[in-house]
Amino acid sequence: MAKGKAKDPSKVRKLPKMECCESKSKCGRCPLRMLKEGTLPPGYTVKKRKLVRVDGKKVTKKKLAEVA
Repeated sequence: MAKGKAKDPSKVRKLPKMECCESKSKCGRCPLRMLKEGTLPPGYTVKKRKLVRVDGKKVTKKKLAEVA
């Protein structure tokens, strides 16, 4: 099994992008869309179209993958 992959494909969660691409149709990983739907990982929010942590720490893909 590949490293970092979930065992059950039905439980795989999409990670949000680090920054919104500003397209009108909003892609599936858009942080703005995920925030609106409530699917953004806990402890994260969006400010000025960028993904940020609520506690003010730096957002890293590794930490984001652990939370999601």
